[in-house]
Amino acid sequence: MARLARLYVPGLPQLVVQRGNNRQTIFHDAADYRAFMGWLRDAVREQGVALHAYALLPEHFHLLATPPDERAIGRALQSVGRRYVAYFNQRYARSGTLWEGRYRSTVLDPDRYLIAAMRYVELGPVQAGLCTDPARYPWSSCAHHVGISQDLIVTDHSVYWALANMPFDRQALYRQALEEGLAADEEERLRAATQKGWMLGDAEFVERHAGAASRRPSIATRGRPRKPVLMA
Repeated sequence: MARLARLYVPGLPQLVVQRGNNRQTIFHDAADYRAFMGWLRDAVREQGVALHAYALLPEHFHLLATPPDERAIGRALQSVGRRYVAYFNQRYARSGTLWEGRYRSTVLDPDRYLIAAMRYVELGPVQAGLCTDPARYPWSSCAHHVGISQDLIVTDHSVYWALANMPFDRQALYRQALEEGLAADEEERLRAATQKGWMLGDAEFVERHAGAASRRPSIATRGRPRKPVLMA
């Protein structure tokens, strides 16, 4: 079976995940994280990708980003991956692949899912048991969004800005959203859509953007279409 082409819709954000091969560790220490972040910063700048949120964990990383064209995220991750794998293999005296195949991604409705996706990404280190306060985790964008520090790699999405006019109020509201956590069903929708590559949004949203999508945005209904019923 031919693998599914990447889904892209102009102007819409994508949630991206890339895992280590066989769930192996891809970041061992601070030097690894810093090396990856340096190449990621260069790549998103070169490709014009607006990175809204990110989190690097020992065995995988998540990105939430809006690309300027269909291939920008792929080019950015290819650039980062090529450099980081060469660095990683040399540093740890190994060879071969580091990644679990292609990265996975979904295009999502920003009005409905942008803030949820940010929380999903930035609460990842807490769920993995790496910290208790996501804002104190050093390898994510959370500190930026709650006002602890400014992260120049981050381009805030308009939906995040719309939380409040004043930065302090916006950051406080987002901190409150983080503390409330993410509903289990919402988390599962984000995870499933990213793994399967289908658009995340209600039926009206999917239908509205289907014409601009790079491929079919949702799974096709099985079977032949029903014949029309002829009225006497």
